[in-house]
Amino acid sequence: MHGLQDEAGAPLIPATPAQRDPIDPADPTPTDPTHTGPTHTDPTHSDTPAPGPPAARRRRLFLLLAGIAVVTYLLDQLSKWWAVSALTDQPPRDLIGSFLRLDLIRNPGAAFSIGTGNTWVLTIVAVVVLVVVIRVSRRLGSIGWAWALGLLLGGALGNLTDRVVREPGLGRGHVVDFLNYNSWFIGNIADIAIVSAAILIGLLALTGRSVDGTRESREAGRHEAADDGA
Repeated sequence: MHGLQDEAGAPLIPATPAQRDPIDPADPTPTDPTHTGPTHTDPTHSDTPAPGPPAARRRRLFLLLAGIAVVTYLLDQLSKWWAVSALTDQPPRDLIGSFLRLDLIRNPGAAFSIGTGNTWVLTIVAVVVLVVVIRVSRRLGSIGWAWALGLLLGGALGNLTDRVVREPGLGRGHVVDFLNYNSWFIGNIADIAIVSAAILIGLLALTGRSVDGTRESREAGRHEAADDGA
């Protein structure tokens, strides 16, 4: 039998797995003796968790942001409607002595009567702020940021509404201000919301809290250094 195999140049008896060429691409037999079956790789599977907060949490926080923005906007617009109807052509009214008074003016500038000669520029800035807030809210994962962005969105939208619908015209409308702070400046509810949002954003930045709810990497670096020192 072996003589016939040598003359024919090919074996008549199949080679055992140990005799097959381990680098032959046509040989389907695995070279790992511990291998018991074919391996399957799922390209869609990954052990790395998806970045950002869970979708359910993002939805809840977005609803919180939207609710804060709506309440802020309604309070601002209703208070302005009342101020126009009750304070037009009226002398200032004291609320807390002379420190806080009701004093109606039409303001072509920004919050607290700042930048009165740049109404068109301020209108464009308000639109940009709205777009940025909406885009950032897609990564929302922090209650603090939900409050901050909600206040900012409601306040910016409140003053933008005045610039669009009030006299003297589209994009140049004067904002209704009626809260006089000791004659330092005069503002409205939207201004209070915008300043509160700015303070809250500053505090969140100082504490290293990102929009998605995670801490800054520098805090993680401090923990790693402490572990290495231990």
